[in-house]
Amino acid sequence: MSVFTKIIKGEIPSYKIAESDDFYAFLDIFPLVKGHTLIVPKMEVDKFFDVTDDLLGEWLLFAKPIARSIERAFPCNRVGVSVVGLEVPHAHMHLIPINTADDMNFSRPKLKLSEEEFRAIQGQIIAGLAR
Repeated sequence: MSVFTKIIKGEIPSYKIAESDDFYAFLDIFPLVKGHTLIVPKMEVDKFFDVTDDLLGEWLLFAKPIARSIERAFPCNRVGVSVVGLEVPHAHMHLIPINTADDMNFSRPKLKLSEEEFRAIQGQIIAGLAR
């Protein structure tokens, strides 16, 4: 069972942003920038392109309002999408507010945020979804 499956099942705490029958979105606890969010399918699949065609399309539709909310909450040129998949053997998508391509450089040092900062970020993104 992957760490993401444990998060989805509530065995590991997370800063949940949104959830559907098929997907779970939550803040990355090692973010590149504030607002960095992960979206994972609830079905545990290792590689992104092993996800069914229908689920791939639904994934983008699930991500779209979250990306728009991130963009409103954190000043940026756009929300970048990255699928790297090396860290955890469970397909996942990164939504990252960016101003330059370097903002998506995963070799950069990660932010160290407090629980209060994570909760504030979570609240901002969730509030934007309610619009």
